[in-house]
Amino acid sequence: MKPPVIGVFAASPDGGRGLARDMAVRWALAEVGQAYELRPLSFADLKTPGHKARQPFGQIPTLEADGLTLFESGAIVLHVAQSHPGLLPTDPAARARAIAWMFAAVGTIEPVIVEREVAVLLEGDRSWTAERLPLLEARLRQRLDDLAAWLDGKDWLERDFSAGDIMMVCVLRRPAAHLLMGDYPVLAAYVARGESRPAFQRAFAEQKARFDALG
Repeated sequence: MKPPVIGVFAASPDGGRGLARDMAVRWALAEVGQAYELRPLSFADLKTPGHKARQPFGQIPTLEADGLTLFESGAIVLHVAQSHPGLLPTDPAARARAIAWMFAAVGTIEPVIVEREVAVLLEGDRSWTAERLPLLEARLRQRLDDLAAWLDGKDWLERDFSAGDIMMVCVLRRPAAHLLMGDYPVLAAYVARGESRPAFQRAFAEQKARFDALG
């Protein structure tokens, strides 16, 4: 059977730090022991009709596997978790909880992180940015406060490591959240536990090796 193919940046702008959204997909596949191939895409490639037939918004990652073409990192990780044992509990209630945390990562935590990053990177020269930034940081901190309270005394979001933790750790590794980790030792320790998993280490090393080879 042919390995799945992941659409990734040909030259990721993250400097090899594993911050692009394909990292969650690589990590999930590594956790279940599934080999994969890459479809490297330039920024020009992302806007071609061929790629937009796979990803309507011209982004990464994509997954092509067994006749299925899928986009959105959360959807891909969920598909991997549902197709292989180990990333979702077998108990229906616990499984539903793990999936809920996947949605929480991309729907509750990530938006406030990305909003803070956009304000600095793309709107930093606007007259209203200085006034807006404290509001965005307060909103981000409220989410991190709530998440830290939930994780206090826990290794993972629920009893066992799951696809929900893959998505959450990847979200918390984003720059705007990473800069605040010193104020959140519970979250910093949680991210470190995720990054210490052998599957994360393998996935990270593979994407870093590719970046270094291009450099």
